[in-house]
Amino acid sequence: MTFPIVRMRRNRRTPRIRELVRETEIGLHKLVYPLFVVDGENVKSPIGAMPGCFRFSIDTLVAEVNELAQMHIYNVILFGVPNHKDDVGSGGYATDGLIPRAIAAIKKSVADMCVWADVCLCEYTSHGHCGVIENQTVNNDKTLPLLAEAARVYAAAGADIIAPSDMMDGRVDAIRTALDDNGFEDIAICAYSAKYASAYYGPFRDAAHSAPGFGDRTSYQMDPANSDEALREVELDLDEGADMVMVKPALAYLDIVRRVKEQFMVPVVAYNVSGEYSMIKAAVQNGWIDHDRVVMETLLSMRRAGADIIITYFAKDVARILNSQPK
Repeated sequence: MTFPIVRMRRNRRTPRIRELVRETEIGLHKLVYPLFVVDGENVKSPIGAMPGCFRFSIDTLVAEVNELAQMHIYNVILFGVPNHKDDVGSGGYATDGLIPRAIAAIKKSVADMCVWADVCLCEYTSHGHCGVIENQTVNNDKTLPLLAEAARVYAAAGADIIAPSDMMDGRVDAIRTALDDNGFEDIAICAYSAKYASAYYGPFRDAAHSAPGFGDRTSYQMDPANSDEALREVELDLDEGADMVMVKPALAYLDIVRRVKEQFMVPVVAYNVSGEYSMIKAAVQNGWIDHDRVVMETLLSMRRAGADIIITYFAKDVARILNSQPK
């Protein structure tokens, strides 16, 4: 049937009707808020390239997490930014390191906060790469035991989800084995499976002080031109024991999100990365776009593409936007 019998505008006539037929929605339970943890006390340091985001010492981190809980945001992912770094990133797997101490403090204060622990060495190495360097390149196999130890330490501290972002081959298997062998078989792994060598990470590297000291990460992160390769990466991580898989970045890779969801039908995470966040904030500061509408439209595009979960620096903005909407 066609017009005039079919009038598509009937289902758009009022706000309540539009709510009834809306296919895709944003809920706070689907969002994960990234947090940067630093040494010291009483630190809440603004990140210049990411307006509204901060680096927190553990005491102020706990206050921030309590505020998040009051806003009904119950998922956070932690990134450590230590003062001390070395060639092998030992701070990333030290039992008294920033992240295990932060996890324990969060769990003591807000027990039902779901804490994701990013597992990578780039924030902890003096050279800024994601593993052990030999002959100016990352030695994949020598890096795996260090990542596995980091995962074990974070799980022992109380992490709910382990999220390896290093892109080393075989790291999911190494981490799954370490967790299972140490009594953490119930701890989930969310693998950064399709992590691209992207220019969108710039503000994050400023926030985490994790830019490579030489070269780049193109030898282990994915080529932005490839999509079939992403499916193979996802399949390998699932075979090794991943419980969820991630596509990073999100906006320029929504086709990958869609392909992964359709092919594997597992929980898919989209990381709405720092560059995507900062571009919107910069455009808002210049008066070029409507902040709230663009934020929600952006996140809806990720959900519509097939993302079940979104890691986003906009989580607090979304809480405010949803709270301001008429009930």
